[in-house]
Amino acid sequence: VDLDTARQELEEFIPHVKNISDSSIKKMAGRDLMRFKEFKKQGMAVRFGRFTQKENKQIRKNVEEFLALTGIDSAEKLLFTSRYPEDKDTIHRLKTEHHFCEKISEGIPRPWRLIYYRARKIFDPNNYKGRYTKEEKEQLKKYQALHGNDWKKISELMSRSNLSVAMKFSEIKSAINYGPWTEEETQKLMSAVKDVMRRKLTTAENPGSLSSLEQSDTDLWIDREQLYQPLPWTEIETKVGSRYWRQCKQKWNSILTSKLTRGQKLYRGTNGLRTKITLIKRLYETKAEDASEVNWDELSNAIGDLPRAYVQSKFYRLKVSFVPLWKRKTFSEIIDYLYEKTLPDLEEKL
Repeated sequence: VDLDTARQELEEFIPHVKNISDSSIKKMAGRDLMRFKEFKKQGMAVRFGRFTQKENKQIRKNVEEFLALTGIDSAEKLLFTSRYPEDKDTIHRLKTEHHFCEKISEGIPRPWRLIYYRARKIFDPNNYKGRYTKEEKEQLKKYQALHGNDWKKISELMSRSNLSVAMKFSEIKSAINYGPWTEEETQKLMSAVKDVMRRKLTTAENPGSLSSLEQSDTDLWIDREQLYQPLPWTEIETKVGSRYWRQCKQKWNSILTSKLTRGQKLYRGTNGLRTKITLIKRLYETKAEDASEVNWDELSNAIGDLPRAYVQSKFYRLKVSFVPLWKRKTFSEIIDYLYEKTLPDLEEKL
């Protein structure tokens, strides 16, 4: 099926198909389209959002049956094959021979990718590992000295994800300033972001989009949609020099939000309470099982036309401030707690 036809056929099952990349559409055409049509014949609609207990049970059943069929001796080996390099070739061959994609998603009317991610979350023994200990930080430094930035290798040695070890090393590798941002640091950050945006626009399909940026050497005048896109924060961190990537990201979001809302104080006093209440209600309504299932752009627009990353950071503050032992809870459990326990208190305070 060609790309346009696949997109049109998938639109019947996935309302937000226009926001999905071409590469994802190609994968869904292969893995999901026939499944979706079969579910339609059975009168079953394609589902998104939070996984039900019945679906979680079906995923466990599918994984266990596939293990029994192939003789692979653990779900971790099946779903995290890179952790077992000596068995990798055998496992990949068995997955191909026994149609892993079809078997793992059997009976569940959802996109295969979401089912696969859910299965990995259910069966990952390294899930919810929490903060790095002092010993782990020292270990990370030693591994980086030995293996450089081979984060895949280091992640296997530390039983942490690639992204986790890369970002944690970025955070601890040098002396960092934790005080208020100086004017010089802020200017460095603005300059670093502008350099990155200029490069992104230069390599964009429409080089003409650069024209507005070239009009000024002191401020950033580009389409707001461009500002919503993810930025290479470790690169920006290097340019700033005195702050680690997370600080740079938070500072940029505060600058951006201040510009986009013209200084409106959305998170203070009564407005702050209303915004927290709206955010909790909207997140609860999504019935999302995982943060990756939330349409943050839509949510951000509903709350106050803010950058998605800013709203995500506000959700982070909510869970840290109000949800006890939040690191041990799933995303949906955190949302349920905020809705059932925190929301009534906030509404009463308002």
